[in-house]
Amino acid sequence: MIVAGAAVQGTGHLAAGQGCQDAFKAVGPGALKAVGPGAATVLAVADGAGGRERSALGAHIAVDTACRVLAEDVPVSGDSPETWTRWTAAAGARVVAEYLRTVTALLETTVPAHPADAPHAPHADVGALAATLAAAVVRFPWVAFVSVGDCFGTVLTRETDGAGAGDGPGRRAPAGADTGRDSGTEQCHLVLPPPGSGSPGPVFLSSPGAALRVRSFVVWEPELSGVVLATDGCAALTLDHPSVRGLPPEAGPLPSARFFCGLAATLRANGGDAEPLRALLSGPGAARTGDDLTVLCALVDGE
Repeated sequence: MIVAGAAVQGTGHLAAGQGCQDAFKAVGPGALKAVGPGAATVLAVADGAGGRERSALGAHIAVDTACRVLAEDVPVSGDSPETWTRWTAAAGARVVAEYLRTVTALLETTVPAHPADAPHAPHADVGALAATLAAAVVRFPWVAFVSVGDCFGTVLTRETDGAGAGDGPGRRAPAGADTGRDSGTEQCHLVLPPPGSGSPGPVFLSSPGAALRVRSFVVWEPELSGVVLATDGCAALTLDHPSVRGLPPEAGPLPSARFFCGLAATLRANGGDAEPLRALLSGPGAARTGDDLTVLCALVDGE
């Protein structure tokens, strides 16, 4: 498995004198408390809320927490979909609880709590470390996703038997996932899309009721060849408008095969050197939103 990632300060943050408020982290098989055989990898990206005082720290706490929680007791490849689904949902709730516990403890050591605060209640300033999160556990042929907020995730597949992606039970999940099909035998599927334009305001790990707004699901994909997570600043660079493929706007964003499959080919060819990814995120096409950009991927090596 090749794991590579990069975080680049957005042009808007650079102009305002703000540092990068994104974070990413990956944990490999050696650090996992996985049950049973089979390698597993945990990926996490987080986007600190712009304008919040300590959101960069919140993003780092988010990815550290996600990787620690999701590395525990990972189901085995042969477990049932029900086992994977239950584990993923429970792990998502634990990520939010552990994040809140960590940031509350941190704030209580640096800023005195308001006397009116109820015992053990989240600190009044917990929003200062607000961050969104997307995380994935990759244990072939399963991928378990946990998300709070507007980060997004893409799955790559490679046809090995001439069948089209989506043929056969469980090949694509969740329902309605969008696919790019114009890059040879490898294809990309937007399985964790960012919230639509009509969605409620942003949700952060520190938002009230965040544990009830976690998106968690699993993908079973026997032709899995990679998983890519990205923060919302990457949307303009990595996602196509449906009109590009002659689809109506309600079809939603589509993954750019040119970006995802091209990136995968480059990283496999250079052994996982992330410098081309960093250059891509720093290029002219990535400066359209001015936001920080972070991409983290795990790719099956070789053909």
